[in-house]
Amino acid sequence: MSKAIGYAAFDPNTPLAPYSFSRRAVGANDVQIDILYCGVCHSDLHTARNEWNNTLYPSVPGHEIIGRVSAVGSAVSRFKVGDVAGVGCLVDSCRNCPSCSEGLEQYCENGFVGTYNGPAFGGGENTLGGYSDIIVVDEKYVLRISHTDNLAAVAPLLCAGITTYSPLRQWKVGPGQKVGVVGLGGLGHMAVKIANAMGAKVVLFTTSPDKKEDALRLGASQVVVSKNKDEMAAHANSFDFILNTVAAPHDLDAFLNLLKRDATMTLVGAPASPHPSPSVFGLIFKRRRIAGSLIGGIAETQEMLDFCAEHGIVSDIEMISMQDINEAYERMLKSDVKYRFVIDMATLKAA
Repeated sequence: MSKAIGYAAFDPNTPLAPYSFSRRAVGANDVQIDILYCGVCHSDLHTARNEWNNTLYPSVPGHEIIGRVSAVGSAVSRFKVGDVAGVGCLVDSCRNCPSCSEGLEQYCENGFVGTYNGPAFGGGENTLGGYSDIIVVDEKYVLRISHTDNLAAVAPLLCAGITTYSPLRQWKVGPGQKVGVVGLGGLGHMAVKIANAMGAKVVLFTTSPDKKEDALRLGASQVVVSKNKDEMAAHANSFDFILNTVAAPHDLDAFLNLLKRDATMTLVGAPASPHPSPSVFGLIFKRRRIAGSLIGGIAETQEMLDFCAEHGIVSDIEMISMQDINEAYERMLKSDVKYRFVIDMATLKAA
């Protein structure tokens, strides 16, 4: 076993604090990674504060991990010591169910194992995530990183990137299509970049008029203030696809009415309470669809990373020190970040 240090939540009500623990010994199929950077996802905050009522304490969050391989097991073939590697939202799955067999581990019928807040298969131990100096992961769930610079800004691709890439690929977004992105946050800004790189005409929907300049910089061709009924009405029945990234309850009908016949709006934001129920007539008269999507499997996540490297796509980030994580959580609640915090893990020992 290896000694590890990190930051953990010990209960829902106190700030994250330093924590020492052990990582498993490197097995035949394992890759050990010295963590360089870890993105901060809203799921980290939800888990640390037990807002989903399933947290196993102590909890070490973090599932947007970039690091350098420091050890490999005897059967590992895809990585060597010194390689830059990534770990995303899952570190294991049953490997036998239909979803796993199709490379869709995120939909594992027996439940995938999260990078943090496990428990791991074969035991009740808790998985501990990327707010730490090292991690040991089965080679099957480790990603190759082909970006050569700005590695800190690559980290959020492991969650925000794949969460938006997967539905854009599933619904075959491409050249000539008009695609809407609802919300310009950690997910939304990645959706704009990726959909634009896929060749779509991207329209960004926001409640904040002051986000227009940023949305255009990121790749949107137009920005619509969703509170403005006239601006919304001008786009009725015109979208091939809408990706809704907003994690707060809101009126879905306003966006459903913008879809063409047979078009889909996919939800990736996860509000703490349900959206108001949409009107059935907006669905049945145009055969429109509401769908959902959850991250991506390992193969698709690798595809996303390679796509982003090819197109020069990374996240817009603000780098923080480990000791600033609690302040970052409070700022994240206020949407006071453009657009993702990333922890420089070199600051961990000082913290």
